[in-house]
Amino acid sequence: KTASLDRDTTLTVVGVTTLSTMAMVVYPIITQWLGVDSVMAGKFIGATIHDVPQVVGAGYSLSQSAGDAATITKLMRVAFLMPVLVVISLVVRAHMAKSVGAARTVKTPLLPWFAVVFLVLMLINSTGWVPSLIQSAASDVSQAFLVLAIAGVGLKTSLQEVTQLGWRPVAMIFLVTLGLAFLSGGYLMLSN
Repeated sequence: KTASLDRDTTLTVVGVTTLSTMAMVVYPIITQWLGVDSVMAGKFIGATIHDVPQVVGAGYSLSQSAGDAATITKLMRVAFLMPVLVVISLVVRAHMAKSVGAARTVKTPLLPWFAVVFLVLMLINSTGWVPSLIQSAASDVSQAFLVLAIAGVGLKTSLQEVTQLGWRPVAMIFLVTLGLAFLSGGYLMLSN
């Protein structure tokens, strides 16, 4: 079970990072080809690209205002992860309680600990009390840990095992990315 989880995680990380990098190059070209203004282009980029660094790179490759809009839009997406996690957790708990039976209580946490720590640190940082030197150091440390985490996942799983998953998971990641682009683009075009 652990090997399967590692393989799935690696496929997701590689797939999302690859598609985000491709989108970082392609989406700015598409927004220029469509002739949308820089703020709308930034909103589209922020709403559709999965990884924050690629959002920032794609947005600021167009202009300052596109980069600002892309970054704010992406940060709003990240902020909404917490309520979505709570809803998913409540649904899973309810499902588990039904399958386990009413006699036993489900002892799963409402939120994963990393999400709670993220929320607490985000709130502390939002107060403006954290000195910029500490913010900069924390950003460097978080980037280093992210690289180590991705490297650790990569070291644990071989590409041969990932390819055994077949084309369906890859197609799903691609279709979700494409669907997100069409939904976001359509919404922004209609709302403008």
